[in-house]
Amino acid sequence: MSKPRQILDRIYALQNPVEAENAYDEWAVNYEHDTTQGMGYQAPTNSADRLSRLLPGQPRAEVLDAGCGTGLVGQALAGHGFEVVDGLDLSQAMLDIARDKGVYRGLDKADMTQTLPVKDNAYDAVICVGTLTEGHVGPEAIDELVRVARPGAPVVFTVIDSIWEPLGYESRVQGLADAGRVRLEEVTADSVYHVKENITCNLVVLRAL
Repeated sequence: MSKPRQILDRIYALQNPVEAENAYDEWAVNYEHDTTQGMGYQAPTNSADRLSRLLPGQPRAEVLDAGCGTGLVGQALAGHGFEVVDGLDLSQAMLDIARDKGVYRGLDKADMTQTLPVKDNAYDAVICVGTLTEGHVGPEAIDELVRVARPGAPVVFTVIDSIWEPLGYESRVQGLADAGRVRLEEVTADSVYHVKENITCNLVVLRAL
């Protein structure tokens, strides 16, 4: 993979979890260079910053980083003092890089298009950055993020602005709110995502009920 736009075009065109796993296993070694330097990927830092403000002074809060990739979010959370972070990802190669960072309590391979291998009400917070997107994981996965969050726990995630409404993420969130499963606390549109590619996202904060 080379130019940022070519990378994004390929990644967003993935058709199923097998394609996604293969693509990310191949990309893992160059992922951080291509995204943080090549694209100006700021969503992990911004999302971790937001979560840290929702859980101030709680270093032992149990946090799930769903779709953790190479551990950029976990690294940012560690910078805010979080000590108990677990990660899930589809790509073993990405998980191996995340493990080397030494910021996760546990790391497990998981397909986020399926039921997560996590018990109900397991975490004090859930964060999911860059995973709920085209060619990756659809809006139905938001239900799982909420399921594994304890009552009152914040659920923080990103969805690129251009697909938030057309691909059903907005309506899924509204449905969960209408069903009394979450309280919608914040949707920050035009939040910085890939600076160099002029891509923005919705930074969403739900509160599990």
